[in-house]
Amino acid sequence: MFEPLGSTVVRPTLATAAMPRRVRRVLEHLYALVSDEMARQLERMLGEFEQQLFRQADHARNPAQQSLHFETLRIVRLNRADLVPHYLMGLEAALTRVREPLSMPEQYDSRTLPTFRDLRLVEDSELDEGAVLRGIAARHSSRANLGLHLLGQRFGVLGGAPAFDADRLPVGPYSLCRILGEAGQTLQIGLEPRLLLFRTFDRHVLNGYAQLVDTMNALLARENVLPSLAFVPIRTRPTTQAQLEAARHRREERPELPADAPAGPARIGPRPHTAWQGQSDRVSESDEAAAVALLQQLLSGRRDLLGKLRSGRRAENPKAIPTAEVIATLGTFQGDAANSGVSSARNLSDLRQALLTQSHKKHGEEAALSREDSDTFELLGMLYNAIQHELREDSTASVLLNRLQVPLLRAALLDRTFFVQQRHPARQLLNTVAESGASWMSEDESDPQLDEHLRRAVDHVVEHYHGDSTVFDAANQRLQQHLRAMARKAEVTERRHVEAARGKEKLELAKHRAAEEIDSATQGQQVPRFVRSLLSQAWADVLTLILLRHGEESSEWQQHQEMTRQIVLATLGRGGSKVPAGLGAKVEHALGLVGYHADEANAIARRLTTGVGDEDDPASRTELAMKLKARGRLGEDSGPAKPKPPPPRSAHEQQCYDQLRALPFGTWFEFVTNQQGDVVRRRLSWYSPVTDNALFVNQRGQRVGEQSLDSLARMLAAGQTRIVTADKGRLVDRAWHAALNALRSFAGLGPVEETTA
Repeated sequence: MFEPLGSTVVRPTLATAAMPRRVRRVLEHLYALVSDEMARQLERMLGEFEQQLFRQADHARNPAQQSLHFETLRIVRLNRADLVPHYLMGLEAALTRVREPLSMPEQYDSRTLPTFRDLRLVEDSELDEGAVLRGIAARHSSRANLGLHLLGQRFGVLGGAPAFDADRLPVGPYSLCRILGEAGQTLQIGLEPRLLLFRTFDRHVLNGYAQLVDTMNALLARENVLPSLAFVPIRTRPTTQAQLEAARHRREERPELPADAPAGPARIGPRPHTAWQGQSDRVSESDEAAAVALLQQLLSGRRDLLGKLRSGRRAENPKAIPTAEVIATLGTFQGDAANSGVSSARNLSDLRQALLTQSHKKHGEEAALSREDSDTFELLGMLYNAIQHELREDSTASVLLNRLQVPLLRAALLDRTFFVQQRHPARQLLNTVAESGASWMSEDESDPQLDEHLRRAVDHVVEHYHGDSTVFDAANQRLQQHLRAMARKAEVTERRHVEAARGKEKLELAKHRAAEEIDSATQGQQVPRFVRSLLSQAWADVLTLILLRHGEESSEWQQHQEMTRQIVLATLGRGGSKVPAGLGAKVEHALGLVGYHADEANAIARRLTTGVGDEDDPASRTELAMKLKARGRLGEDSGPAKPKPPPPRSAHEQQCYDQLRALPFGTWFEFVTNQQGDVVRRRLSWYSPVTDNALFVNQRGQRVGEQSLDSLARMLAAGQTRIVTADKGRLVDRAWHAALNALRSFAGLGPVEETTA
């Protein structure tokens, strides 16, 4: 009734859709709920949209823009009555497609491949609108993640298919945003006003979307669509939790064993790195004076070796440039960089050469850096080179590090403990900037807001640092506020994925226990093959749901155990033993709880309680088997099939496996991604001590994959992954280890795993 006069377009409706009566009735009730809420919120949105257009016109910079805004406002008021009806029609049409099969990508055919005549340039409006709508949908999908997961399970029952993803749900955020994009065409406005309309929709209509998802779940539960489906976090028994806490304290307090001590069953070794980006693990206390003395010794050995290898004669009595003059000259370079916004020196070697060139003009060709200042240049150069090996190519961090090299060099000349003091403010800022472009982070983990904060912090240091370390402190404080906010968001996102993984584990355990109960009831019995299939599919779903809802100690679980035994006896009796009164009705009711329609539940209950064999009524048996094959199982997803049991682990693999099971949650791993040795860093958020399934997230707390501890142990033994330890968790610490090992190699010493810094 909302079509223009004379239109012949036939709009799909729930009343004419080809679907079972019960499904149609449930969807009609759901549509009534959602359409009432959306119609009310859309009217409010249009009113706010008109107010924003009026404010834009009122604050226009020139009369032309003001006239354009007023014209848009006039068109909106003229066409606004069409938006809500078209939106509701689009919503109803989406609900009618619930039972349509998901289209699968077809194989390529040379006759169907596009030709150059089919190609066209994409309009900017299509890209802008699509990006804005997808961003809005993704944000609200993340906020209502758990509710959408439950809603997808229930829509899988209504659609007779596996659980729906958020982007396939007809009432999901992606669908609602797509419908708005189509309905917004009725307003006949330009690109900029449409983008403003989408943002208004985000703030005023989808603001309470999470509550709407909960209401839809409650309605479907009242309509007997998986009424018992609920998310219950797994609760670890107090004794087990106490044992885990005691084990953790023992690991932390365990003293280091001598090198010749026998290996224990689960020796962890260095403490693993568990902090988020910008956070730090416990900082080891060290003797700064001893560390500086060690550095001087290593640098002296390197200098003597390089002096022997150099050809030609050097000045016998070089004139040392005063450190104060070096710092002042570097300050001039820093001021030029602050004014131009770009550092003229590409690296520290260029900076050193420019400094010596100016000093030669003033003091003559014999002028040279003092030994201590030259060591500082050498050390910072080695640290920068090691950092560059840890960065992604073309990352913004490289540009920021280039701008920081002069302030950092001045800070190191003034304070030699810069290299050995982990809490030095300049070193902390260097680490934060470097980690933003670390090679172990993928491009989708980068944060544009963090890049902007880093740029401001570097600009602040370049403009204001003149020997006062509080400038670095101030820049760090601003950065730490943003990093703490990022860490909190990552922890919240990670917690949601952990809760979902624990819920999946509980479901798997319940399905395994249900299968055990059915196997126990049918053991040694000649149950007909088709009845056994019904028990292992339909009735197993019933037992799984009862176990999830009530637990193994409940009377409901015991009642269904007894019903399972009665079903087996009924199928074996073939009329010789009396079927308990009301068993068929109880079985039919139980099947309805897991989403079976009345006719399907009745047919299955008859098969399970009347003792019909495989040879009886083959036509109806075949029809029922096809229906069971087409519908989705409780908790079933479209993931890959379970792999085959792995071969036995070797001694080294078993040692790695024991080590993994003793690691705390939150440990970071580095996975080798190619033959060149590139790595990506992932966080072990959780693993199941029962199923050995491990969950990994990225730097933003987003789920990136799951795998078994067995496969992880084999990768660890093969060198395809490694545990990130606390002493090498930060990028600057890793780079400093590499620089120190290079110095030790000059002195003929082996590399060290742990240093003072």
